[in-house]
Amino acid sequence: MRHRVVILGAGFGGLELATTLSETLGDEIDVTLIDKSDAFVFGYSKLDVMFGRTSPEAVRLPYRELAKPGLRFLRQTVTAIDPGAKRVTTDDDVHEADTLVIALGADYDLDATPGLAEGGNEFYSVAGAARLAEVLPTFTRGHVIIGVCGAPFKCPPAPSEAALLLHDHLVSRGIREDCEISFVIPFGTPVPPSPETSRALTTAFAERDIAFVPGRRVSSLDPARRVAVLDDGNELAYDLFLGVPKHRAPEVVLASGMAEDDYIPVDTETLQTWFPGVYAVGDVATVGVPKAGVFAEGAARIVAAAVVAAVRGGPQPGSYDGLGSCYIEFGSGRIGRFDADFLSGPVPTGTFHEPSTALVAEKQQFGASRRSRWFGG
Repeated sequence: MRHRVVILGAGFGGLELATTLSETLGDEIDVTLIDKSDAFVFGYSKLDVMFGRTSPEAVRLPYRELAKPGLRFLRQTVTAIDPGAKRVTTDDDVHEADTLVIALGADYDLDATPGLAEGGNEFYSVAGAARLAEVLPTFTRGHVIIGVCGAPFKCPPAPSEAALLLHDHLVSRGIREDCEISFVIPFGTPVPPSPETSRALTTAFAERDIAFVPGRRVSSLDPARRVAVLDDGNELAYDLFLGVPKHRAPEVVLASGMAEDDYIPVDTETLQTWFPGVYAVGDVATVGVPKAGVFAEGAARIVAAAVVAAVRGGPQPGSYDGLGSCYIEFGSGRIGRFDADFLSGPVPTGTFHEPSTALVAEKQQFGASRRSRWFGG
């Protein structure tokens, strides 16, 4: 019988893992990729939707276009995970695996921040970004707060990008002088592993009169008084609140017994959980790297190599290197890049590439190459 791999979640990690296994093993292996959604969306596309640069429909890549040897995609909702038995129950079936990979990402816990659901607007989901695409054109004056409600969170540069793109949006409408922008983040700097990147961002904030509030988390909102309460008790009045909700692993993962402190702990080198034959990659796992797609992609390649070794024999793969690059929108049609190394040394390090129009094209190619690799065409 062919080796059975069940992958839960068709994000960066799940798609890269499924594609690599299909390319390498083809019909030698039985890969089942399960996701409750019918389409993939690049995380960075949500800012494009939010600021009206594209539509929600335009950024969707339908999973029905997945057609690879040895792979089947199932649109199902995972309802239970038994990691000891490597058994997955969905709303439609039960799946048994020889290798089980959890790549379900992180969910947003709006209830963890009292008042956020009633008095704020999250922009980390496609639906939230689409709602803001309707709200922002109606906003004409007042104080906008971009507030992070918990850490870790996906794509750490995204709130900084939102602040800079919001500035551009208000300038283009001729109302920037009637508006204030504040950015609240739990970190001491926008991108802690890279002082150079952080300096570039804080300089950009200062040039645009964006108030940067580091080292603080938004702990609650009071919609009646329209104030954001920070974790030190201080309050900031707002007219429009754009929030990054607290993240955690999906409920089905928490119920499985695999999680600690809201995420699945894994071996940093192999991405294995403490259950034999069970791996976790991407935002659902605690591995010492940011919750960003490019790091999930790299982790997936290590798991793929381990599966290939199990099927065909041979040496186990090398260790996960924790390398990745993040593109950062600085506004004014320019993008910067941060190349990060999180695991090779005692502390994470990074190299910053100044914002340019050339990096705009590079980011577009990044997306196009993944789209072609995973979906074809």
